[in-house]
Amino acid sequence: MGMSPAGHAASRSRKTGPVSCGAIVLRETPDGLRVLMLRVFRHWDFPKGLMEAGEVHLQTARREVCEESSISQLDFPWGEVYVDTGPYNRGKIARYYLALTRQSTVELLPSPDTGRPEHSEYRWVSLGEAHRLGSPRVRLALSWAESVLSRAGVIAPPP
Repeated sequence: MGMSPAGHAASRSRKTGPVSCGAIVLRETPDGLRVLMLRVFRHWDFPKGLMEAGEVHLQTARREVCEESSISQLDFPWGEVYVDTGPYNRGKIARYYLALTRQSTVELLPSPDTGRPEHSEYRWVSLGEAHRLGSPRVRLALSWAESVLSRAGVIAPPP
């Protein structure tokens, strides 16, 4: 994975499709860091969605996390770093920021567009379990997050 001029991780191919923005949401627990995963059909992913008119990427990520999980309190202690993955699902690119929350309660809220929740299940899981649940695209984003957390001294470097 290459680095953009701003130092953000980016996928190797240049992006032309729509950008879906979200966050890898972490929560500190007595058992260690947990990451929020949402399931739609058989696919586990992080909260994300398409930008609306006038939004910048980070605004979209915050809005989508709140709309899809009810988590409104997000901190970005590692700055506004992100990883782009993709393309997936008709050429979309996923942009994930790395966020921390103290909120543990998740509510799968109805979509403003359909009136039904977009996801059927959520879990707070360890980073290892997130790797097991996620697709290759999700695992790529998790590996990036682990490298950010490792450089910050939050987790041990991978073996």
